[in-house]
Amino acid sequence: MPTWQNTDLPVAERVDALVELMTLEEKVAQLVGVWVGASTEGGDVAPHQHDMDDVIDLDALLPNGLGQLTRPFGSAPVNAGTGALSLLRTQARIAREGRFGIPAVAHEECLAGFAAWGATAYPVPLSWGATFHPQLIERMSRRIGSDMRSVGIHQGLAPVLDVVRDARWGRVEETIGEDPYLVGSIGAAYVRGLESAGIVATLKHFVGYSASKAGRNLAPVSVGPRELADVLLPPFEMVLREGGPRSVMHAYTDIDGVPAAADAELLTGLLRDAWGFEGTVVADYFGVAFLKLLHGVAGTWAEAAGLALEAGVDVELPTVKTFGPPLIDAVRKGAIDEGLVDRALRRVLLQKAGLGLLDTDWSPVPPALVGVDLDDSGAVAAAIDLDSADNRELAGLIAEQSVVLLTNNGILPLGRPSRIAAIGPTSNDPFAVLGCYSFPAHVGVQHPGVAVGIELPTLLESLSAEFGAVDYALGTTIDGGETASIEAAVTAARTADVAIVALGDRAGLFGRGTSGEGCDAESLALPGSQQQLLDAVLATGTPTIVVLLAGRPYALGRAVTEAAAIVQTFFPGQEGTRAIAGVLSGRVNPGGRLPVSVPALPGAQPSTYLAAHLAGPTEVSNIDPSAAFPFGHGLGYAAFEWEALEHGPSTVPIDSSATLALRLRNTGDRAGTEVVQLYLHDPVASIVRPAQRLLGFLRLELAAGQEVDISVDVPAELANFTARGGVRIVEPGELVLGLGRSSGDIPITQRIDVVGPARTVGFDRLLHPTFTELVRRGS
Repeated sequence: MPTWQNTDLPVAERVDALVELMTLEEKVAQLVGVWVGASTEGGDVAPHQHDMDDVIDLDALLPNGLGQLTRPFGSAPVNAGTGALSLLRTQARIAREGRFGIPAVAHEECLAGFAAWGATAYPVPLSWGATFHPQLIERMSRRIGSDMRSVGIHQGLAPVLDVVRDARWGRVEETIGEDPYLVGSIGAAYVRGLESAGIVATLKHFVGYSASKAGRNLAPVSVGPRELADVLLPPFEMVLREGGPRSVMHAYTDIDGVPAAADAELLTGLLRDAWGFEGTVVADYFGVAFLKLLHGVAGTWAEAAGLALEAGVDVELPTVKTFGPPLIDAVRKGAIDEGLVDRALRRVLLQKAGLGLLDTDWSPVPPALVGVDLDDSGAVAAAIDLDSADNRELAGLIAEQSVVLLTNNGILPLGRPSRIAAIGPTSNDPFAVLGCYSFPAHVGVQHPGVAVGIELPTLLESLSAEFGAVDYALGTTIDGGETASIEAAVTAARTADVAIVALGDRAGLFGRGTSGEGCDAESLALPGSQQQLLDAVLATGTPTIVVLLAGRPYALGRAVTEAAAIVQTFFPGQEGTRAIAGVLSGRVNPGGRLPVSVPALPGAQPSTYLAAHLAGPTEVSNIDPSAAFPFGHGLGYAAFEWEALEHGPSTVPIDSSATLALRLRNTGDRAGTEVVQLYLHDPVASIVRPAQRLLGFLRLELAAGQEVDISVDVPAELANFTARGGVRIVEPGELVLGLGRSSGDIPITQRIDVVGPARTVGFDRLLHPTFTELVRRGS
């Protein structure tokens, strides 16, 4: 047995032995992917054609081996069983034709579910943030990972840990929110679930992508080192420590002129040397080539490859471009050190060894096809269900817990109005619940003759199922300027007891939608003529409920004060309209909280709650950026009474903790959800600090009449920040801790005096407060 296949030896020793045996061509082959599509007949995969694609000749590539297969299920519609058979046969071919028999790592997108035809479409990450429920998201990602692993996938390109800085950015729907603690907490849970299912989770986009100028996709980023350290990097730190991801994807953008793909201080100095990351760094699609094409820091493909390798990029995705012949030629000429190739290769092979891909007993047969007659096409096609009843039930639960009730004048929950009018462009659109990276919106739209593959009930259908017959009027399209249909919508509203106006976005790619990658917004006004439609319906005087199915928050104008209720959802997935209908009827008690602020003005951007005092309204500017609904806001159908209990001492040593205590009582007549949020205000600091910063949260379910006493232990260390000189410190002085319903509603506060000399803290610093339920009373 060759040393590299001897599983009794340490993995590092096995990998070193294999590296010594490889030719340069075989080494480089492990550092690239090939973008492919599974065969609809179960045969070998076929190279996927796209704008950046050079001609891919698998016959020429495979004798040297192959590092990755890009999106075999996510490039075209294919039955899951047939696709798994196609992947199986391709992996067997890769192992058979390469000298060492090493299969490829197969990766897929899994941002809101496995991005494959017929797979469950879960709510988008912004909805995960709205749940404030990490454990629920961990359940979801474990299920997503299990589905992926069952068909032979090894790596998932999620989660997105970018913190929203400007809601005009098209990819807001892919983020978890505008607060780094929320992003990190939910992101770590997602990674734990995915990794527990055996899938390599990939953190993206490292780092700064969401802070691009004017919210434009791939625009330059000019954040200062403190915003980078205290806002954009903390989610990655938290998830690396608490999630155990095995891969990181670099961002497309440059920060102050240095592209992430060529930033050795970021990808090696910080990520590996300071934080101790040992997995693989993969390129965002075409990101290495963009060093030449877009950033202009490389003059040739070889120079781009050299910059990326030196910075710490290990794998070029999605396909062979710079890490192919240009890299090989440059190494042979001495222009690029072969040691850089070996460094990346060792990381790739260590990961493959961890996946069992270097073992002699490796089999190309994925778990779902074990025991299936592979020559029986019918049996293969029926072997796998990626949209099981359990999946749909979980997707529905997440959708329900992510619905945010913004306002309610008492109209909700609805009784049985004799006449309901459903109005607006998202009321009868099955795709209104899907984000950009769902399979139907991302790939399916390119195959109009193919069935969607999953059930997507429209809001109109779900309202009809919940309430009986419902009138319908379009009013206007999502992004068009047409207003001719508004009058018919007004007529429908006037003759109804209640009008439900459903507005929002259409997810798409690169300008083909109003939300999604490359679908950035000029302002946060509702797209097209939707505000005009909304105003016209409000003017009828009919009680109006506004329902948003969107990828970002929008300014809602007069509806903020005039609508009878406003229900906010963020692309809630295939079970989303049933969840919304349940909230409107009262079958579901809404418990979601805003992961992003809802603006009062469409043009006051960029703006987030996590900002210094001078970022708010001042006497020296005529623009008031205050939110209509702040981060963390959300209502329900229960009523909660907050009572401060006796807190701990007000003087706290700098290496100790403060204690807050709260009694929460459900005074309503039904069970409900409250999210207790812990905020920090630092009145005087050595550098400018945010007016409020989330330190922790606890989601609680209380029965009617029930009360609970809660203690919160808050280490002074959580007040750390990056001081002058770039060192992270905790400094003495007065702090104000607050327990609130949102960042704008903090009824319980405690001033503490932190005493002692300033402390320096690092990557191993404390991250969380401790919430303890002391006693629960009542029914």
